[in-house]
Amino acid sequence: MLLFFYIADPLLLLIEYGAFTLLGILGAIFANATGAGGGVVFVPFFNQLNFDSSTTVATSFAIQCCGMTAGAVTWWAFYRKNQIHNPDWREVSRALTLTVPFSIVGIIVAQTVQFSQGGVGEADQLHFAFGIFSILLAFAIFASLPLLNNAQFTQAFSKTDILVLPVVSLFGGVITAYLSIGVGELIAVYLIMRRFNVTFAIAVAVILSAFSVWASIGFHALILNSVYWPVVMFAGAGAIIGGVLAKYVVLYFTAKHLKIFFAGWIFLLGMSALPF
Repeated sequence: MLLFFYIADPLLLLIEYGAFTLLGILGAIFANATGAGGGVVFVPFFNQLNFDSSTTVATSFAIQCCGMTAGAVTWWAFYRKNQIHNPDWREVSRALTLTVPFSIVGIIVAQTVQFSQGGVGEADQLHFAFGIFSILLAFAIFASLPLLNNAQFTQAFSKTDILVLPVVSLFGGVITAYLSIGVGELIAVYLIMRRFNVTFAIAVAVILSAFSVWASIGFHALILNSVYWPVVMFAGAGAIIGGVLAKYVVLYFTAKHLKIFFAGWIFLLGMSALPF
């Protein structure tokens, strides 16, 4: 934000881009209250602004570096203060160990391919893939809703979980590199369907997403130089606010109502991204 004071006409910049602060707040609240990346909100919005695919993904990553980091720090502090002795949360550290490195590997592999192709790809392909992925994700979340009625949560990873989580994270990292969302959603849905505590699943997904977006941003900022910084300046500030507030949204609403709203929201966004 210090860059704001070095711009020749900061008032004009504020008038032109100030509204993006609200976008950042809303996107980060959705991202950090559900385990979904902020790209669920940012990608369709930037599509309406006619950003090209590389700028869309790069700018979404940059904003999420602000919002997902704020959310990750907030969720980690909540775990350390309130849940560290809760058996439903005992697998936090191992969950991150099994997911973060593999997500980063998936991102690096995908970005290596992108580098050879000169960018993310055509905008139409990006938004079509985003739409299909969002719709499938919405159906997966709706399908997991009956599991939220289960009063007895799973408290430890099985041998199958230890094998599956790295694979899902690797695949999710590849998707994230192309869509700026993916790995957090996949891991959150997997943990919920395996009957882990819902807030535990969201917290793990948020922290994982924070590591993933930071692993992604260097390629776009330093190599492709495709980040739209004026938008990031304001939306990123809003995302920090939203990332801190999101925890309170989760703790206020029931997990079932939160997931119904989220699944419905990303279904609508997915449909809007398809070329009808």
